[in-house]
Amino acid sequence: MARLQRLSWIDIPLAPVVFPNGRQLNVSLGLGSGLSRRASDPPGIVHAVTDRGPNIFISQAVEEFGLAHLDHLRGVRDAKVMATPDLGPSLATLRVTGDAVELLGAFPLTDTNGERLSGRPPDLPGREPLFDLAGNPLTPGVFGADVEALAAMPDGSFVLADEYAPSLLVADAGGRVSARWAPVGADAAYAHSGVAVRAVLPERALRRRPNRGLEALCASADGRWLYAGLQSALAGKDAGSTEIWKLDAATGAMAAAWSYPFDAPQSFRRDAARRAVSAGDLKVCEFAWVDEDRLLVLERIAHTTKIHLTTLGSTITKTLLFTSDDHPEMGPDMEGMALLSPDQILLACDNDFGVEGAATEFWRVTLDAPLTR
Repeated sequence: MARLQRLSWIDIPLAPVVFPNGRQLNVSLGLGSGLSRRASDPPGIVHAVTDRGPNIFISQAVEEFGLAHLDHLRGVRDAKVMATPDLGPSLATLRVTGDAVELLGAFPLTDTNGERLSGRPPDLPGREPLFDLAGNPLTPGVFGADVEALAAMPDGSFVLADEYAPSLLVADAGGRVSARWAPVGADAAYAHSGVAVRAVLPERALRRRPNRGLEALCASADGRWLYAGLQSALAGKDAGSTEIWKLDAATGAMAAAWSYPFDAPQSFRRDAARRAVSAGDLKVCEFAWVDEDRLLVLERIAHTTKIHLTTLGSTITKTLLFTSDDHPEMGPDMEGMALLSPDQILLACDNDFGVEGAATEFWRVTLDAPLTR
């Protein structure tokens, strides 16, 4: 059985969000959306990315923070308030030393002119109902993203998965975005000076469910291939599976695509014990590369996290390496995963910037036997 150890970490406070009524929300740097390592990184070095920024459900905004002027939005399904939509995703470098994780540095993603990547969604159909603090529909942004995963490339650059359209962003070592790969038909919604937008991803990706776009990403050790995964099934498709793409890392061209079968909803025992679960709740949240067409896949609902060693081919095979059902000490919402060594995996939860009081958890999973290529 895999061994589990929680690593020491203290969340980094950010400037509080001040609401129109004068009350404030204390937020922290949310580093659990995606983790990645490149083969040349020194031992313990891990790269992390934040998502679009603090967002609040309408009920919480009204009941906990007294924003009564938002009460009329309660009837809008899945509506959220984005508190700081123009302070978008950031990259960070972490180091795992002993039983602790430390932050070495963090910086925002920008375009080549220094303009910061925002958290605003594109002007495309099917986006989430998002509002500003005044209760107005959030103005779309051509240079915005909800980054949920990253691939640290051998040359020091990064590719980042944005779940909005969805799309992929290509950035240099300093976080400057020079290119964006969008689905066919979505390139105009992302037209932005200094960023080369190319419609190379499948048009069907535009049928992603709201907040269920590209969520998992990794690169082969040589940087030739990217593996990208949709969090859940596309709208109208069988919810019991989702898509994994193998892309040419230089062009974004599709090399292969697979239908990844989820485990049965009831097998996520901690979630099933709390409420009725269904195939629509299933999510793929992270990849880590092991070998050609062999990945670690993080599969979850909320409270149960599973890691499968997955071989992609004409038939997909999955071997369960870890489940948090055996470890009730692990919290929910695990989203970041990186392979520290052949027998050690780093996991991190998304604390959603501490909006609901959650702390970031880092866990080291030690496998019974090393993964072999």
